[in-house]
Amino acid sequence: MARVAVGGTFSPLHRGHKALLKRAFSLGNTTIGLTSQQMAEKRSRYVEPYEIRKERLLQWAKSCCGVHPEVIMLNDPFGSTLDEDFDYIVVSPETHEVALRINEEREKRGKSPIEVVLVPFVLAEDGVPISSSRIARGEIDEEGRLLRPPKSI
Repeated sequence: MARVAVGGTFSPLHRGHKALLKRAFSLGNTTIGLTSQQMAEKRSRYVEPYEIRKERLLQWAKSCCGVHPEVIMLNDPFGSTLDEDFDYIVVSPETHEVALRINEEREKRGKSPIEVVLVPFVLAEDGVPISSSRIARGEIDEEGRLLRPPKSI
C-alpha cells in the first residue's frame, strides 16, 4: 500500500483540513505530521495544545474514515519526509511551496521525489477559503458558515 505524508497544525480541525486528510487517507497509509507546540506557538492566534490536537485528529480519522493514521510531531516544516520514503505528499495551496522545497532537498540527498497531490482550498459561504485564522477572528465557523460579515478594506 502507498505511503502518504500530510502535515499541519490542525487547530481547529475544520472542513478544509478534513478534505485534505480524506484525500490523504484515500491514497494509502497516512502519516500526519502535526506541528509541535513550540512551532504552533509562533502563530499569531491561539492553538490548542499538541496532545488535544493529536487526540482530535485520531478520533475524527477513526469515526469519519475508519483509519488509524500515524501521527508524528513536526519540529520543522519537513518532518520525516527528507529521510523516509513516501509515495505521496498531500498539500493545500498554502503548503504547496513546502512540498516543492522537500523535493528539492530530497534531490540534493540523492532521494527520489515524492509525488505532490494538491488539494484545492475549501471555500466558505462567502467564496473565500476556510482558514483557522478566519475561524479565530470569528468570521466563520469550522464548516465555513458566516458568523459575521468580514471587515471592509
